[in-house]
Amino acid sequence: MNTAAFLDDIRSFRGFGRETEVRETRSASFSGEPVSVATFVNEFWTSRQRAAHSLHELSYRACFKPQLPRFFIERLTAPGDHVYDPFMGRGTTPLEAALLGRVPLGCDVNPLSEILVRPRLNPPQADEIGRRLAEIDLDAATAVRADLKVFYHPETLREICALRNYLRAREQRGELDAVDRWIRMVAVNRLTGHSPGFFSVYTLPPNQAVTVAQQRKINVRRNQKPPRRNVREIILRKTRSLLRDCDDDTRRVLASAGKDARFLTQPAGSVPEFPGDSVQLVVTSPPFLDIVNYAQDNWLRCWFCGFDAGGVGITMARKLEGWQAAMSEVFRELARVLTPGGHVAFEVGEVRTGTVNLEEAVIPCGIAAGLSPVCVLINDQHFTKTSNCWGVDNCTRGTNTNRVVVFRKA
Repeated sequence: MNTAAFLDDIRSFRGFGRETEVRETRSASFSGEPVSVATFVNEFWTSRQRAAHSLHELSYRACFKPQLPRFFIERLTAPGDHVYDPFMGRGTTPLEAALLGRVPLGCDVNPLSEILVRPRLNPPQADEIGRRLAEIDLDAATAVRADLKVFYHPETLREICALRNYLRAREQRGELDAVDRWIRMVAVNRLTGHSPGFFSVYTLPPNQAVTVAQQRKINVRRNQKPPRRNVREIILRKTRSLLRDCDDDTRRVLASAGKDARFLTQPAGSVPEFPGDSVQLVVTSPPFLDIVNYAQDNWLRCWFCGFDAGGVGITMARKLEGWQAAMSEVFRELARVLTPGGHVAFEVGEVRTGTVNLEEAVIPCGIAAGLSPVCVLINDQHFTKTSNCWGVDNCTRGTNTNRVVVFRKA
């Protein structure tokens, strides 16, 4: 579908019974020249949690739903095309691209990203996971982090540390295989949460980890002690859930698309590893100003994998001008790697109680890189947010809509 056909499609979209509302977004280039971009408002994809493939069901803060990249991948690419996400996070865009038979490319400065993405492009069978878990001696931990007992029962913590030691030793010897990588991915995702499906006592939602001191306060306030959890059983249960939709056809599609997949762990502003004029579509969502502290949220996951969370240089611009400067650098690389006629779908959001609409700020970044703004697409719907756990009303704080700026390379 070319750009004109794409615009006709979203103007006439009636997928959920609503007519598309047409508005205008006004911005300005960095030189001060006024820019007006057609804006389309509708419910373009569903907010239902179970509408996407089960392989997506890994928690990660500030990630968008798989329906968002699917909307653009289906309309702006063909099977075999390259789809790139320069801020891939948990890997929603690369995985959805692979499920649709496109070649996934990704980049993220956070080394956890590839750990979460790569195993799902080559998912083992559940019985393989079970056999490997049975072979690992989870009583073999020689040392444990005593401070983590605020999260875990002592026996559970011993199993976690034994599994961590096993995985790190296998990686250091170059023996980490697809089954090990899957087990690590699931274990990382089960470290903390608020139900018996996680290794920990009740804590904040599973896409972030509070500090030891904060968890100690939660335990006192709730009068709770970490219960005994079975690490093997939890990993197997989550594995079966993730593989629920993973039939033979899915595995064949993933194997074909995944053989050329490539993921980088580095800043997105310079990716010389990806050649110019090679990507048909970019679908991404960047860090939003200082709203989310990714390193702080992921400190426990980084510990498990042997990374220094403080050394992950994720963009945390506090001022809009700093954010624009960082995004402009990324856009120059996107313009380089895009094929002529290729598109960027750049999802941003309402931040600071709706007083900052980043779509207006991102338009000049794309223009300065030589891209043409095609439209702003606003997916307007009501959905439950993690912030409700702290009594935050979805309609008063946070990102209440998906706001996507679409650009095209001439």
